[in-house]
Amino acid sequence: MGGHRPAIAPLPSTPIKVQTFLANLPLFRELAPEELDRIALGTREQHAARGEVLFRKGDPCEGFHMVIYGHVKLAFTSASGDEKVVELIGPGQSFGEALMFIEKPYVVYAQALADTLLLYIGKSVVFEEIEREPGFARRMIAGLSRRLHGLVSDLESYSLHSGTQRVIGYLLRAEPEPDTGGKVAQLKLPTSKGIIASRLNLTPEHFSRVLHELTAAGLITVEGRTVTILDLERLRIYEG
Repeated sequence: MGGHRPAIAPLPSTPIKVQTFLANLPLFRELAPEELDRIALGTREQHAARGEVLFRKGDPCEGFHMVIYGHVKLAFTSASGDEKVVELIGPGQSFGEALMFIEKPYVVYAQALADTLLLYIGKSVVFEEIEREPGFARRMIAGLSRRLHGLVSDLESYSLHSGTQRVIGYLLRAEPEPDTGGKVAQLKLPTSKGIIASRLNLTPEHFSRVLHELTAAGLITVEGRTVTILDLERLRIYEG
């Protein structure tokens, strides 16, 4: 991969820390301590500063990443130089598993959107654990299936839903605030509005227009990257 991938230093002196991280991730939560020990041997901690590129399109994929904190953008650049954001990866989410299994190079590039801590799990230890424990294989398959389902849902949204519907669908992922009767929710955008717009297959101008429209309708307020949904039910009806 040349000089593109930041060095991933092994952590032989802090295996407990790696195991603690692994134990709190959905994929590894059901593993016994001895199984976590084996996974930890093939796991490296990776720190990425905001703006740092983790890998580029065409680099070999020798494992997969899981985000502990921070956010990572998966994107590609068109021949005309335009960027298309494919996915935004947040805490507890992973990326790179599919290419790891088919032993293909990366088809996108990955860039940290904030100071980010990741775990990089080598494919050899994953393959060994799959052969040893069928339950682990099922969880890997389930994770890949969820990712595929999400991509199909995205394609449906881009093809059949208006820009307003796409933005509302994104905002409705917010969890209701306590003591509001499930009415009010707040969402902190993980990155700039331009990147969110690309993720929704919209121009930044279109994304901003939709936010202004929803604000004018009394459905949301926007302060910087914080969006407050004033009435979740009204917003759902507006989407329809």
